[in-house]
Amino acid sequence: MESILFLLFLALSVGTVSGDTPANCTYDDVRGTWVFQIGQADNVNTNKLDCTVMPATVSTLTVKLLYPDEAVDEFGNKGFWTLIYNQGFEVVIRNRKYFAFSRYKQDGKNVTSYCDQTLNGWSHDTSDRNWACYMGKKTEALKPKYHTVLPPKVQDDKYYTTDYNMLYNINSKQSSWKAGVYPHLEKMTMDEIIKIAGGRKSRINGQPRAVRPTEKDIQNSRSYPEAFDWRDHMGQDFVSPIRNQESCGSCYAFSSMGMHEARVRVITNNTQQPVFSPQDIVDCSEYSQGCEGGFPYLIAGKYAEDFGIVLESCNPYNGKDSTVCHTKTSCSRMYATDYKYVGGYYGGCNEYAMITALVKNGPMSVSFMVYNDFLHYKSGVYHYTQLENSFNPFEITNHAVLLVGYGKVEETGEKYWIVKNSWGTTWGEDGYFRIRRGSDECAIESIAVESTPIV
Repeated sequence: MESILFLLFLALSVGTVSGDTPANCTYDDVRGTWVFQIGQADNVNTNKLDCTVMPATVSTLTVKLLYPDEAVDEFGNKGFWTLIYNQGFEVVIRNRKYFAFSRYKQDGKNVTSYCDQTLNGWSHDTSDRNWACYMGKKTEALKPKYHTVLPPKVQDDKYYTTDYNMLYNINSKQSSWKAGVYPHLEKMTMDEIIKIAGGRKSRINGQPRAVRPTEKDIQNSRSYPEAFDWRDHMGQDFVSPIRNQESCGSCYAFSSMGMHEARVRVITNNTQQPVFSPQDIVDCSEYSQGCEGGFPYLIAGKYAEDFGIVLESCNPYNGKDSTVCHTKTSCSRMYATDYKYVGGYYGGCNEYAMITALVKNGPMSVSFMVYNDFLHYKSGVYHYTQLENSFNPFEITNHAVLLVGYGKVEETGEKYWIVKNSWGTTWGEDGYFRIRRGSDECAIESIAVESTPIV
């Protein structure tokens, strides 16, 4: 099992890369012994710590990162760690958290990843106090890794055109789902289409596949019903309304805020129904790249715990990048805790663990690879048809959405997930879609994320 998981992570190192940062480090690169150099702690307990320049080192921490998710320091204290995509990693040990992106150097499209080192990162105790800057270096030196980032394509400024032949083939060669025409897509450039599908900086090459479920995962899921939908649970709708991210690659923010909106409703039995601000994430988060993309673990999880989230009225959505945080300083922030990948760590996800987390805790953020045919989904249970023409300027991206339920088609027995999108109510099944369940369709069962709002 360990060798299989290693192969999944090693696949991340192949080919061109585009991510939240251009770093490209695998599980096998990061696993091992690290020395963290910790700078002077911030005694005023603020999360506004600027780690651009590393302060003088006042202490060190040596920690071993072991398979699959155990961290052990030089004194034998045990903790937890997880890779965060191919971007960096987080360690939780001795009641402190350490998060940093992997070190890289970029010269145009050429990128060098130094996976045995980190950029300056952030550390704080598990109560979000005593912030400090730190940087990490692995005791085992690794050779630099070289790759190129994907440059904008020459077609990016051209308008998207509907492939009617592809739509005909989808509807004539399979009956699981129906494709249709969305005229508004043809008013968008290819660059805008790529953004609504996740954005280039949410793209993961070699995304890990769902792992084989443990017997415990299977047994836990058997106590839950064969079909479940948070939109109609005990006569109530616990899911907030469909929204439209427009031409900004902010799906990760909508997915993250949608999860917190739904989970607040679940926790309070619908007595509280907040709508949170995705624009606050686009404008203000150091853990993402605005309209170019981001990842739910760092937003639904770390950002919500470290900095908190605000109501929509505090920073109304405009779908545009900004170099300034426009969130009203007078607004209070709501926080979350206990964020994690479903399955425990990056690479540990599977269908049965997702069912347990969904029914027990509420809707959660999931990500999947968007192919050209998905843009034209109208109804049914989606699966990738591979029916595009030979020339296809569309770039596969990693799109974050909200998982709200699951079920099965009675006539065919086909299992599916029920998913909330952020493309408005005129798309799909009133803004929702269904996608095959149990086969990790388009990697939707690979990196589910959940977090618990503090209400």
